[in-house]
Amino acid sequence: AINWSIPDQLLLEGVERLKMSTTSQKHRDFVAEPMGDKPVTALSGIGEVLGKKLEEQGFDKAFVVLGQFLLLRKDRELFAEWLKDTSGANSRQAASCSQCLTEWCDAFL
Repeated sequence: AINWSIPDQLLLEGVERLKMSTTSQKHRDFVAEPMGDKPVTALSGIGEVLGKKLEEQGFDKAFVVLGQFLLLRKDRELFAEWLKDTSGANSRQAASCSQCLTEWCDAFL
């Protein structure tokens, strides 16, 4: 009989490659380190236009948006709806930001 099992290391490398192919460089950069005083536009899914809209409502830093995410008890769907209502983000942008904050929290909280 032939052993077709995949060694764990290869499986882990495949999972990492899949993660990298489905997240942006901006996302990977953000979740790789503490957020410190980064601007709101450092968040995945938040570009200049959405960043400006968020800044106008007092959400000028990534940590302030994180605070809202935490107030919503890390509920990704609720946060995505809040972000769409607050900034006019589309579903893809809201999901990207939500995923980014979820992974950051998993790594640093």
